[in-house]
Amino acid sequence: MNLLMVDDDQRIVSFVKRGLEAEGYHVDVALNGEEGLEYGRNPYTMIILDLLLPGINGTEVCRTLRKDKIQTPILMLTARDGLQDKVEGLQTGADDYLTKPFAFEELLARVKALARRGTYQDVPTTLHIQDLRLNKGTREVQRAGQPITLTAKEFSLLEYLMSHPSRPLSRTMILEQVWGYHHDTLTNVVDVYIRYLRNKVDKGFSHKLIQTVRDVGYRIMD
Repeated sequence: MNLLMVDDDQRIVSFVKRGLEAEGYHVDVALNGEEGLEYGRNPYTMIILDLLLPGINGTEVCRTLRKDKIQTPILMLTARDGLQDKVEGLQTGADDYLTKPFAFEELLARVKALARRGTYQDVPTTLHIQDLRLNKGTREVQRAGQPITLTAKEFSLLEYLMSHPSRPLSRTMILEQVWGYHHDTLTNVVDVYIRYLRNKVDKGFSHKLIQTVRDVGYRIMD
């Protein structure tokens, strides 16, 4: 299952992301309200949304997503424990409410409970980009029917690109989602792994799927 976590507290994000991924979830991260709105329009199993965010706050993110007919279950996190705050969060469209600080076991129980409701449209197991196929369950990749062998990190990078077809993804976004780096870094690891992927996915094909977006990063074209 794919989850989106919208929270600017990098310590909590790292803690929750690590714990959920150990339970078998894939977790994307947005560090502010604007990113939360952008990411939240993609299909996710669930959104874990902090109330206090830089820019657009969590209440407005939730309200806007519901106004846009996004029905993904939302678990709202907040340091506020007043009854009125909980009522306000639920009235804007949140499905559940958890107060910080919280035990990871409680968060996990809430996530599983929301998932069991079955009110979401889950992310497809298989991703398709033209003649490229990626199966998240079996972790098999094929292009034009020919199997491609990838390392774990190459697979994660390709899955992230294919989950956002045609969308330019900055190096910072890729570092955050694939490597878990939530700060500026001079590392060229993204460029190195993109080169690895191109050698395995595009080499030998006249039509190149992985493209460089000048001054931004990379994208895979649908």
